[in-house]
Parts: sequence; structure tokens; C-alpha cells
Amino acid sequence: MIAPHADIELVLGPDEMAEPGALAARVARATGRPADDPPAFHLVHRAIDARAGRVVFRLRVALGPEPERLGEPLPRDVCGPPVIVVGDGPAGLFCAYELARAGRASVVLDRGKPVQPRRHDLAALHRRGYVDPESNYCFGEGGAGTYSDGKLYTRADKRGPVRDVLETLALHGAPRSVLVEARPHVGSNKLPRVVTALRERLQAHGVQFRFGARVVGLVTSGGSAAERRVLGVRLAGGETVEGVAVVLATGHSARDVFELLREHGAPLEPKGFAIGVRVEHPQPLIDRLRWGRHAGHRALPAASYALTATVEGRGVYSFCMCPGGFVIPAATEPDGVVLNGMSLSRRDSPYANAGLVVAIEPEDLARAGYRGPLAGVELQRRLERAAFEAGGGALRAPASRLTDLVAGRASSTVPASSYRPGLRATDVCEVLDAGGLRLSERLREAVRRFERTMPGFLTAEAVVLAVESRTSSPVRVPRDPTSLQCPGLAGLYPCGEGAGWAGGIMSAALDGIRVARAIVRALGPAP
Repeated sequence: MIAPHADIELVLGPDEMAEPGALAARVARATGRPADDPPAFHLVHRAIDARAGRVVFRLRVALGPEPERLGEPLPRDVCGPPVIVVGDGPAGLFCAYELARAGRASVVLDRGKPVQPRRHDLAALHRRGYVDPESNYCFGEGGAGTYSDGKLYTRADKRGPVRDVLETLALHGAPRSVLVEARPHVGSNKLPRVVTALRERLQAHGVQFRFGARVVGLVTSGGSAAERRVLGVRLAGGETVEGVAVVLATGHSARDVFELLREHGAPLEPKGFAIGVRVEHPQPLIDRLRWGRHAGHRALPAASYALTATVEGRGVYSFCMCPGGFVIPAATEPDGVVLNGMSLSRRDSPYANAGLVVAIEPEDLARAGYRGPLAGVELQRRLERAAFEAGGGALRAPASRLTDLVAGRASSTVPASSYRPGLRATDVCEVLDAGGLRLSERLREAVRRFERTMPGFLTAEAVVLAVESRTSSPVRVPRDPTSLQCPGLAGLYPCGEGAGWAGGIMSAALDGIRVARAIVRALGPAP
């Protein structure tokens, strides 16, 4: 007899998975009970395995009722002088949440707008190609993650409490399936409500949020570099906001913050990142390539893929794959084209898109003549402006058929696309190579290898759009490995993706929690 609360591993095919009562019957059989009298159980893990030419669901169930309580411990009323959290993305939001669990007050500052008014600025991006530099897909409540795909995958299990982040999101409106799925996903239609609910819970306990609050400087104490301490921040309007510590969680696109830090003597470092394109296929094509004869089965979601190759010592890989999704304009500056992907919770768009990106290391930048800690930012800007010019303005994206890109030639026509500002058929290789790093050669070779791995991927039905340049921050803000403070700027805590310590929603949230715990250790319990 299987003990109560034990886990049971099961494998079901798509037909069985779609059959009502089939899972309960399998659990009953595994526990030696009649099929019509299964024990209480709940699903704790679900993954789809499409290897070896077959498609199966690998499930883990636990005997006993599903736990009702989520997200413990909850925030409590805060008090004392505040920690200033700059940036309301996943790193800043979860940092404030963890501080509130310890009763530590915080003020969360964001240069952008709350969720609802931010929607209007995003609509203007699509309709008119207008970029508001303070309110766009990267800046505003929830950061870049709010209106992105909402994927919660991470390989960062050793960095912090993944389950805690998932439970907190589910407590605030994310589907409970995020607690079960091997590749959890919220969707850009649901994330805004989750972010708003998190903010409202924190506000109810005394945490302050201020939008339209762009930080332009640090307030520091006098004295030598060894004695210098960050006391607060200065806002664009001249106001200063002071507290007991400053968390810098500004995301990968706040380039002016890198300049600010350099002016204050922060020891910035270049780091590896990746640049490439967005590739978009018809979703039914990807379903056939991944699910085979089961394509279109009612038990199966829109199919995704993950592809990787090493070309001339550098990784080339698919990034942020969005099944049933949309390509969106993620520019933060008016003279650049930047692409990203997103999808709704249903993932029912007729298109599948993903980044296809080439890894770039600091030594690659140096060989191409880029110098200093902001070398990667310079390359990003150069390619984003080249994409803007090749697209002809209004955020239209330069585009080529995937077959033409691999052949190294321009396209005269391109397939239909989900990208609403529109496409301009051209030679995307010219855009990729505008920075002098031969990115197109590596990308073309990788796609040839992807075709061998996934036959049918290389097709004239697929379109590539340039440029995917904001995969992660090209800059790291160093921090002490124990205190997590920036060397030479005591009291300043670089945090999350923008500081080079995370990549994606989950790892950024985990880093926010880690920084909050370091602050609580340094300051002690709330007064």
C-alpha cells in the first residue's frame, strides 16, 4: 500500500489525458483501489515529453488533499525609515514584498506609469510607432515582464525559493497551474492584474509606490571613497528621497542609470549577452514539427521548441520562445527598433515566434573596437538604429524570409506577421552586421544546424525580423558577495537583470528576495 502523501509517477498519452476521469482511474489503480473509488490526490507536476518520436504527459501526483494556503508568510504592517527601491519590475516588487515580510518599510519608485495608463502608451506604439521614453514595454509598473510572455521558467533553483515566488504569484491571481507545470506561463493578459494585486497588498501594509519618478542621481555622504554611503536618490524634478538603503532594480533597458552610476564612480563591468532576430513561423507548422501525428490534439497546447548550437566558439540559440504569440515593439528610444515576444494565457495566436540570438562576450566587443564598460550598450544602439533605418521609420521592422537569410540575400516579399507596426522586406543580414561582429554568418550556420535537428524549421513560410537586442543587460554592476552592496557605494544594492545579476522574471524575483534578506541582515529587524 502506498503511504498517504506519497508521490506517484504516471505516464499518460494525449488520448488518455483528454479523457475525463482517466487520471483518477490511474491513481486508483496505482494505489490498489477500485477505479470508481480513487483516493484524494492532487497534481504536483506535469510535463510534456515529445522525445523519441512520441508524445506523452509525465505526471507526478501526491495523495491527500491539495494544500489551501499559499504565499506564506504574508507581508505585515511596515514601519521605520524606508528602503528606497528603484524599479517596479519583478526584482523591485519582490524585494519590497520580502522587506514587508520582515516589517521593513520601503518606497518603490518607477519612472513609468501604473498598469492601466501604461496600456494607452503601448497602444500608441502599435498604432503610430510613437515611443514614450518613460512609458513603454520596458518601463512602467511590473517592468518588462508585465506585458511580455509571462514565462516563469528558470534554471535558478540554487539562487532562492522558486516555489515561494510561484505561490506568491498564484496568491495574487496567477493561475494555480503555475505551481504544477514544468514550464509555467501566466500570459500578458493576466500579468497586469497580478502585478496590480501585489502592489495593492503591499500598499495596504504601508509600502509606498510612486510612479513618474525617474531617478537622475544618488544622494551620498561626504568623506573618502571608503567612508562614502548612499543616503537616497534625486528625482528628475529636483526632489530627493532618502532612506536607510537604496536598491537599484531598474531592468536591462535603463541605460541612463549606467551613466548615472559611472558618474558616481561605480565599478561597472561589461558582461556577456546576446543579439539576433525574432523568427516567426505559422503555429500549425511548429505543432506538426513537434507533436507529429498528434498535432491539433485537444489535450496538447501550442507547441514550443528550444534550439541551440555552437558556432565558432559562441552559442547561438532560441530565446524567449512564444507559442501562439505576438512579436512586439520593445524600443525605449525613438530612433531604434527593438523586438520582443509575448503571448496571452490561451496562446491562441496563429503564429509562433522566438528570438534567435548569438552570444557576445566582452572580448568580441574589444576586437570590434568597442571600448569601456558600456561597449555592449554602444553595439545595441548601433544595431537598433540600423534596424530603424532599414525599416523606414514608424517602428516598422526590417524583415527577410528565413530561407533568404540563410542564403545571404534580400527578400522582395515576406509572409504575414503578428508584428502590428508592420514589416519592410529587405536584407536582415545587413542590419545584423552593421555593428561589425559578423553576427549573420554565425546565425546562418546555426539555422542550417537547427534544420537538421528539427527538419522543416528552415522554410520560406518563416520570417525573421530585426533586431532582438535586449536579451539581457550587457553591463554588470559589481556587488560584494556577502553584503550584496556595491563596492565604494555602501548602502547601494544592485539588483536583478539590469544590474547583471538575473535574466528573466523568475531569476529577477529571486534576486529581489535575496537582496531584501541581505538588507534585513544588515539593518536588523524592523524597529
